[in-house]
Amino acid sequence: MQSSARDYKPLSGKVAVVTGASCGIGAAISRQLAAAGAKVAMAARRENLLKEIQDEISKEGGGALAVKCDVTNRAEVKELIQHTESTLGPVDILVNNAGIWVIRCMKNLHEEEWDQQVDVNIKGVLNCIGAVISGMCERKSGHIVNMSSEYGMKPAVGFAVYTGSKFFVEGMSRTLRQEVCKDGVRVTCIQPGDVETPGLATTLTTMDDEQCKQLYTYPFPYPVLEPEVIAQAVLYAVTAPDHVAVNEILVQPREGPL
Repeated sequence: MQSSARDYKPLSGKVAVVTGASCGIGAAISRQLAAAGAKVAMAARRENLLKEIQDEISKEGGGALAVKCDVTNRAEVKELIQHTESTLGPVDILVNNAGIWVIRCMKNLHEEEWDQQVDVNIKGVLNCIGAVISGMCERKSGHIVNMSSEYGMKPAVGFAVYTGSKFFVEGMSRTLRQEVCKDGVRVTCIQPGDVETPGLATTLTTMDDEQCKQLYTYPFPYPVLEPEVIAQAVLYAVTAPDHVAVNEILVQPREGPL
């Protein structure tokens, strides 16, 4: 009997870790990787939401593991990877999706928010890479997907610290790619434009920065992206043939600003 297209599982036998997986883009990525056959360890601080997604994936016949983890805590990240590998197997795919953003001009000196964005968007990414990179290189196989942003490609008023964190992700990823490509490890940056996530409306409707209020309104005058679209980009990258490097994918609303 021939298998149908729905039975095709390109990631069968693979183990993936997705951070920031409790909602939005991370949840969509987890669902799509599991649907493609991967066993997915989902990490975030809100364990109750992770459990709900784990149940959804299990009901669809997929394999998922919910792990409470704060990516800014290096010890917790190492425990996440150790628990994943002892439960599911060696990590083949890491998706660094956890991130935070705030729209405020730097002159207003919200310095604690600066620290939070640096801790999650930069240090959190490094903590996760540090927990898997040696094993991937030893096994001569692995794929690291770093969630960047269109703001990692351009400046925008009110996004200075966030943009700086994504510029870091871009530069670090390009250099890491050169270091590990001959060890069989691939590094991809996904660069989403405007995506309809739980935090989007909240962030844009609760701004208290008067300069930014004049620049950004919600809802947008054009259709924004669904989280599933970004998940599809991740799936495309990680299912490419082993000799193919999908280094960067910029995904924006068709009518949005370039």
